[in-house]
Amino acid sequence: MRSLLGTKTLEVRPAVRTAPLPDDADDPAIWVHPRHPRLSLILGTNKARTPRGALGVFDLSGRLLQLVSNLDQPNNVDVAYGFMLGRERIDIAVATERYANRLRIFRIDPTRRRLVDITDLDSARVFAGESGERAMPMGIALYQAGRGEVHAIVSRKSGPKQGYLHQYRLVPTRRGRVGVQFLRAFGAFSGAGEIEAVCVDSELGYVYYADEGVGIRKYHVNPAMPERELALFATEYTGDQEGIALYAPKHSDGYLLCTEQLKGGSKLHLYPRFGKQSVPIATIAIGADSTDGLDASAHHFGTPFESGLVVAMNSEGRNFWIYRWADIEAAMNIR
Repeated sequence: MRSLLGTKTLEVRPAVRTAPLPDDADDPAIWVHPRHPRLSLILGTNKARTPRGALGVFDLSGRLLQLVSNLDQPNNVDVAYGFMLGRERIDIAVATERYANRLRIFRIDPTRRRLVDITDLDSARVFAGESGERAMPMGIALYQAGRGEVHAIVSRKSGPKQGYLHQYRLVPTRRGRVGVQFLRAFGAFSGAGEIEAVCVDSELGYVYYADEGVGIRKYHVNPAMPERELALFATEYTGDQEGIALYAPKHSDGYLLCTEQLKGGSKLHLYPRFGKQSVPIATIAIGADSTDGLDASAHHFGTPFESGLVVAMNSEGRNFWIYRWADIEAAMNIR
């Protein structure tokens, strides 16, 4: 099978399918347990109006452990490690809450493997001064800026051709709660479709986002760096450009993974993490339906995910499919 990009389309199948969410699965995030990787979690948004809007918490076998409800249309979610809250470093998950025009921030309890809401509801609003769809947050990616500092890069349902994304510093407020502080607006937009998928490479200092139907744009994520577009790639897809994720092992270069959303069977395009991303290294049919969100990790999770995993949203089943990185790597080796 050949893709429109001229490369052979490979195929992989999931090792695990999570339990379904009640309404509309959208975006996953992987949290790695600090001591026991087998106890790591998959978080996923149930995109619905309150009170049904929720975050699902799954184990690596796909079992639903917790459903955090009463969120007003959570779209995307991301995870960060070592956020400084007072004198304590904690791991956090942050989701966009579209119709409340804010972020929702959760502490990840590693002992109970549960999310605990620590949002300062009054201080976590985003896109201040905007109205309608321009004030509705959609995509999110967390930037680990160092020394316990975490930034949120947030996209929205609609926005201007310049300054579509906003960048916020997460800040402790009162009684152990967390809000946000605006840092900058940046990022070009074609004016067609919308921008939802955002991914940050904290180590290399880049942010990638999908200008749906046009391509994937690349910028510096550090607000002190010059604000200019570094690349526009993935422009040849038939379906929309959707989820973006990093596979970043410690002792090799790794990959940038980009989703082409297709009904009945989405595709995954792999680009080099270092250097130019103009041409995909491989194109893989993952079988998942109309995939929006995506995440990946190169961590050793134990059997069957010894070399890491990839999680993709599967629309028809309202769930998430978990793939062994070893299977993706094996497919690439026989292309």
